[in-house]
Amino acid sequence: MPNLRDIKQRITSVHSTRQITRTMEMVATAKIRKAQERIEAARPYALSMTEVLGNVARFVQGASHPLLEEHAERKRVAVVTITSDRGMCGAFNSNILRLTEDLIARESGDDVDVSVISVGKKALSYLRYRGIEPDAAYRDISDKPTFADARSIAAHIIPAYSTGEIDAAYVIFNRFKNVAEQRAEVYQLLPIESRVMEQAEGDLRITPEYVFEPTPQAVLERLLPTYVETLIYRGLMESAASEQGARRTAMKSATDNASEMITTLTRSYNRARQAAITNEIAEIVGGAAAQEGA
Repeated sequence: MPNLRDIKQRITSVHSTRQITRTMEMVATAKIRKAQERIEAARPYALSMTEVLGNVARFVQGASHPLLEEHAERKRVAVVTITSDRGMCGAFNSNILRLTEDLIARESGDDVDVSVISVGKKALSYLRYRGIEPDAAYRDISDKPTFADARSIAAHIIPAYSTGEIDAAYVIFNRFKNVAEQRAEVYQLLPIESRVMEQAEGDLRITPEYVFEPTPQAVLERLLPTYVETLIYRGLMESAASEQGARRTAMKSATDNASEMITTLTRSYNRARQAAITNEIAEIVGGAAAQEGA
């Protein structure tokens, strides 16, 4: 049984740990508000982009574009994996990495070469540990991603698909549902699915009039790459908000566990202290009785 000093030192250690986790929980709570505001501001832009894409597609009947064409066979697939740069966020990163491994295993089973673009230090270190060297790696952008970051990532995908170097592209990220719930998802970037165009066109209630300059086909050619960039940007923003939500939940759980452990250790300390006092009293009484008998 540990002595009083050991129990007291452990209580002090757990107190320090609880102070750290509580501070991290408060920081994550403050950051999640800003991240949530950013993602709520980005979602309407992404939805409007889909709506405009459907509108333009109506004016370009039978439109053909490299980003819309599905290749006859798959030989190479690109995967954008979005994780965090820091840990302490529960299963946030492990869910993404598990989905990445599942996608690589599924595509590689058909003799397809899979290339990975990692976002976040956690993805980079994990992939290298597994012997997979990413084609491109982005770090220190998971907290506050910008549209320029999304455009830089898209620059590795769009030209490669247009020239036939890759035959499909996916993005894996955590979708932010609310502060307490985030869900890992896989979304197809390329080829742009025809259902996206059809859904955007079918959802229109009012048919706006457009004036195209120079032509509808030229506008569509510029709009499709921007749509892919917007999808990547939304994935980065969703991941940033999800990271703070996951970290807040993990740190709150750690703080609660530390408080429970302190309560348990304090009870053990009091019991041990009481037992020591009882032993001392018993020894004093026994010694006094021995002297009286002598």
